[in-house]
Amino acid sequence: MKIAILGTRGIPNNHGGFEQFSESLSEYLVNKEHQVYVYNSHNHPYQEKKWKGVNIIHKYDPEDKIGTVGQFIYDLNCISHSRKQGFDAILQLGYTSSSIWGWLLPKDSKIITNMDGLEWKRSKYKKLVRKFLKHAEKLAVKSSDYLISDSIGIKLYLKEEYNIHSEYIAYGAKVFDKPTKEVLGIYNVIANEYNMLIARLEPENNIETILEGVSKSSINYPFLVIGKHRTKYGEYLKKKFKEDKRINFLGGIYNQNHLNNLRYFSNLYFHGHSVGGTNPSLLEAMASNALIIADNNIFNKSILEEDAFFFENEKDIINLITKNKNNYIDILRNNKEKIINKYDWNRINNQYEQYLFKCLE
Repeated sequence: MKIAILGTRGIPNNHGGFEQFSESLSEYLVNKEHQVYVYNSHNHPYQEKKWKGVNIIHKYDPEDKIGTVGQFIYDLNCISHSRKQGFDAILQLGYTSSSIWGWLLPKDSKIITNMDGLEWKRSKYKKLVRKFLKHAEKLAVKSSDYLISDSIGIKLYLKEEYNIHSEYIAYGAKVFDKPTKEVLGIYNVIANEYNMLIARLEPENNIETILEGVSKSSINYPFLVIGKHRTKYGEYLKKKFKEDKRINFLGGIYNQNHLNNLRYFSNLYFHGHSVGGTNPSLLEAMASNALIIADNNIFNKSILEEDAFFFENEKDIINLITKNKNNYIDILRNNKEKIINKYDWNRINNQYEQYLFKCLE
């Protein structure tokens, strides 16, 4: 197959979940002897035309100069270029800034779109933006030949909202089995004597609820908040909890080895995400031996099943933060087995390859 991947800043990953997925899938498909093309932002740090056998196509992306509008221009540039390349399949990751250009997608390529999460539900967006995102979702459904959901919750939503089938293929992860306590010294914490969360500091990720519970609890462990905090909401949270010396805002950390070790040696890992599909950080926590306290919603429960504790309010946090990870070895083992048996990258990539074949039939 000749396959293009659109909708990311590019590979190798230096941004987020879809970039990590593109990196993994494209390398896998090349090793299966497919021709793979990944569109990269023109200012991506990696400027070569090949990466591990994957063809890299750089396209102009003015987001760094003009903000969010630049994403729409970048997607337009990528889609326009794809029209004359003779791709058998185009895999689109997300739709927020690309679906308005759906009418430009090449008619002789199969268009397969990963629908990501329910972007229009994100409370960080203003009402008008959320209205546009709902419209963009409809356009993506209309302009795609096939849809992929990375969450059972998203699959059920698409069926109910549009009466349309989407193929459920989860996100992937890899078991972390090489921990080293040396990393902990960098962050001034002791193994199993701190709690943490990793998330974008946004209202729908329940950061405030979690920190309210932490601040009202009697637990003396440090609490690490990992995620960019130099935002309006981040500043609000820092100001609100500045008197609580247990709560440490560390900012964004992008060293994967550091993150894996912090998760591995934490006592409790809080996952407050309430909107979207399978969140990559949740699978990475499961793969890193973390005891997870998660927001009670269908997206999280469909992945974790019974192998986590769930919260709905700050009172739940106050009660759950007394848990000791060492008492729940069976839960940690079950989540590790889920990663191996359901969410291992090779398994996920194989599912994508087989589905691409099916679409092209």
